Amino acid sequence: MKLTDCEPTAMSEPVVIEPPRAGGLLGTTKGDSAASLDDGIADTANESSEEESTGEREEEICARNEAARFSEMAAVPAERGSTALTEKAERPNSLSVPAAGESGLWTTRGEAEVKLRMGDSGLSAEPPVTIHQVFTSAVKRFGDYTALSWKDGQQLKRLNYREYYQTCRTAAKSFLKLGLERCHGVGILGFNSAEWFISDIGAILAGGFAVGIYTTNSPEACQYVAENCKANIIVVENHKQLQKILQVEDQLPHLKAIVQYKDALKEKRPNLYSWAEFMELGQNEPDAPLDAIISSQKPNQCCTLIYTSGTTGQPKGVMLSHDNLMWTALSTISHVRLADATVSQEVVVSYLPLSHIAAQMVDMWITMRVGGLTHFAQPDALKGSLVNTMKEVRPTAFMGVPRVWEKMQERMKAVGAKSSAVRRKVAAWAKDVGLHNNMARMNQSGATGQTSLSYQIAKKLVFKKVRKALGLDRCTKCYTGAAPITKDTLEFFLSLDIPLYELYGMSESSGPHTISIPEAFKLTSCGVALPGCKTKLHNPDEDGVGEICFWGRHVFMGYLNMPEKTEEALDSEGWLHSGDLGKQDQNGFLFITGRIKELIITAGGENIPPVPIEDAVKEAVPLISNAMLIGDKRKFLSMLLTIKSNLNAESGEPEDEMTPEAIEFCRRLGSKATRVSEITGSQDRAVYAAIQEGINRVNEKSASNAQRIQKWTVLGRDFSITSGELGPTMKLKRPEALKIYKEEIEEFYKEVATPLTPNDPLPK
Repeated sequence: MKLTDCEPTAMSEPVVIEPPRAGGLLGTTKGDSAASLDDGIADTANESSEEESTGEREEEICARNEAARFSEMAAVPAERGSTALTEKAERPNSLSVPAAGESGLWTTRGEAEVKLRMGDSGLSAEPPVTIHQVFTSAVKRFGDYTALSWKDGQQLKRLNYREYYQTCRTAAKSFLKLGLERCHGVGILGFNSAEWFISDIGAILAGGFAVGIYTTNSPEACQYVAENCKANIIVVENHKQLQKILQVEDQLPHLKAIVQYKDALKEKRPNLYSWAEFMELGQNEPDAPLDAIISSQKPNQCCTLIYTSGTTGQPKGVMLSHDNLMWTALSTISHVRLADATVSQEVVVSYLPLSHIAAQMVDMWITMRVGGLTHFAQPDALKGSLVNTMKEVRPTAFMGVPRVWEKMQERMKAVGAKSSAVRRKVAAWAKDVGLHNNMARMNQSGATGQTSLSYQIAKKLVFKKVRKALGLDRCTKCYTGAAPITKDTLEFFLSLDIPLYELYGMSESSGPHTISIPEAFKLTSCGVALPGCKTKLHNPDEDGVGEICFWGRHVFMGYLNMPEKTEEALDSEGWLHSGDLGKQDQNGFLFITGRIKELIITAGGENIPPVPIEDAVKEAVPLISNAMLIGDKRKFLSMLLTIKSNLNAESGEPEDEMTPEAIEFCRRLGSKATRVSEITGSQDRAVYAAIQEGINRVNEKSASNAQRIQKWTVLGRDFSITSGELGPTMKLKRPEALKIYKEEIEEFYKEVATPLTPNDPLPK
C-alpha cells in the first residue's frame, strides 16, 4: 500500500488507499470477496446520511480520453458487478490502529491536504482532477452548448459553456480585488440562479471556499456560518437577505464586502456592490495572478463547505475537496449511465436549495461533467410555479424531495376526484395495469408486460398524458432523496408508470452513496453503492440491522475546526459512520430502517424507530400531512398530527384552508369542514373518529404493546420551514418540534393513559 500526496494540477501517481480489512489500516489486502450483482443501482443523495450499499467491482474505464469514455458509457450498458461487503465488525480500536487523522485521511484545517482513498483499478483509480481542470475540459468539448438558462420576465436567457467559464473567471478576479484570502469563505445567500453558480465557482477558482447559506436562516444563523468559515465576502440575492447580513455585520471581523445579485440596491453603503458593479471590478484585471492560484490548487484540498442543518447542535462545516466533488460526479454518471451532450444533452431544473449537497451535485457538477443544461426555476417554485417550469423545460432527469412528490400526488388525486365516473374507471384500470407491469419488471419475473396490449393502451390513454401534464414526458430518470418517502407515494407513481428511484447519501459523502436505476430497483430500497464505493454494517443485530458505514473517494475531508466531531463521524480506519440504521437483502439492496439519534427509547427500555409508525398513520388516514411520534424516556407513545392544508403563495406558510383532497376526505366522512380550525375547534366527531380508527389499525399491526400509540392530538396548523419544524429539504427537525410543542406534549403525560383493554396493559 502506498500513500502519496497530490501534486498541483498534474498527477504523477494516484494515491492508493484500500479500505481496511480485519487487520486494520496497515493490514489491507487487495480485491473484494463477495457475491456479484448483475445490475447496479443508482439513487440521489439524502440530507441525513447515506443508506448502506454494497461495495462494487468497478468496470474498467479508459482514462486517456474523457470524451471517448462518456460516449462509451452512453452506448454500452455497464457490466460491472456489485459486491456486498457486510462485515460484523466492531468500530476499530484507536489504540491498536493509527487514527484516521494521523494517517492523513482527514483534517479539520481548511488549508490542509488529505490522502485520497484510491484503488488500483476501475473508477476508484481514476486520476484526481481539480474543478478547473474539469471545467476547461467541458469548455473544450461543449463550448457552444447551453450550460445555464433562466427566465427574466418573459425573456429566456442563456449562457453557453464558454461564456459560463469566462464569467466565472471574471467573478474570481473580482473576489480577489475585493480582498478574498486563500481558504476564506464566500458566503452565498439566495435562491438558485446563474449568479449563485458563478459566485460558487468564482470563489473556488480564486482559492476561497464556496459556502452556501440557507435562505431560511435567521440573521444569527447566518452570522454563525459566516464567522465559522471566516467569510471575506457575502453574496446575497436581494434586499431582504441583505438585511440579515447588515444586522450582524459588526460581528463579522473577516467581512470585507457584500454583493447583491438581484434587484437594484435600495441604499448605498461602503463595500456594498450591485452584481454589475461587482463584475466590473474584475473585468480588466490581469489573468496572471488568478492563473497562479489555479495552478497551485490540488485535488485533495478543500474547495467547498456544506453546513449541516444543525438540528442536533451548531451546524458543522463539511469540508469537501475538488476530488470529492469531481470524482463523485464521475461515479454517479457511470452508475446512472448518463450520456454526454454530444450524444444527447441532459436537462435538469434547479430549484432545491443549493446550500444542500444534493442540489449542488446534480445541478452543478454532474451536469458540468456531461455538458448538461441547468435551467433555474422561479423563486416561488415550491409555492406552485414548479410544475409550469417543468412543462416549459421538459427535463430529462428530475430530483424531488419526498414532499414534492407527495404534493404532486395530492394534486393529481384532487383533480381525479372531480373527473367523470368513466374517466375515474379508466384511470383506476390503467393504474392497476401500470402497477402490475412495473412490479413485475422490478421483480424481474420475466414477463414484464411491457409489450402487452393492456399496457400499451394504458400508456396511450393515461400514462403519456400524466407525464405531459407534469412536464415529465422526456424524463427517464425520476429520483427521490434527502428524506424518507412513504411506500404509498412510491406505489402511486409506480402505478402511473413513473418509477421513483431512491438515492441515499449525506453531505459527508459528497451526496450520493447508493442509487437505484431502471434496470435494478426495489420498492423502499435505496439501491446499491456507486462504483468505487464500499459499505459495511457496524454491529448488526440478529436481524442484520446495523449502522451504515461508507468508504470511498466521496468521503469528506473532515469538519472545519471540529476535531472531536470529525472523530465521531470517521473511525480510526477511516470509515464514515452515517448514524443511519439499515440492512441488505441477499442481492445487496440497501434498506434504511431508521436513524440512531431518532430512535425512541421508552421508559421501559424498548427501542422504537419512529418513521415506520408515522408513515403507517399517514397511509391509514390520508387526511394527515405530518405525524410525529413522541415517547423518548416516556411510559407510552403519543403522536402530534397535522392536517393537509394549502400553502400561502407568498410566504409558503400553511394556511387554515384545507387542500381539496382533505376536504373530499371529510365529505366522505359526513363532515362539512373546509378549514383546519373547524376540525380542531370543535374536535369534529366524524374526523376524530376516522383518525382513531386509522390509529387502531396501525396499533393492531404493532410488534409489541410498547409500540402502540396511546394518545394523539391534531395541531392547529401544518409543519413548515419558516415555523421551524421542517428543514430546507422538508425533513422533520425533531428537536425543534419538541421545543415548539412542549406544552402539547406535556399534556399527554400529565396522567398515565388508561389501558385500551384489560388484556392490553401499558408497559411498566
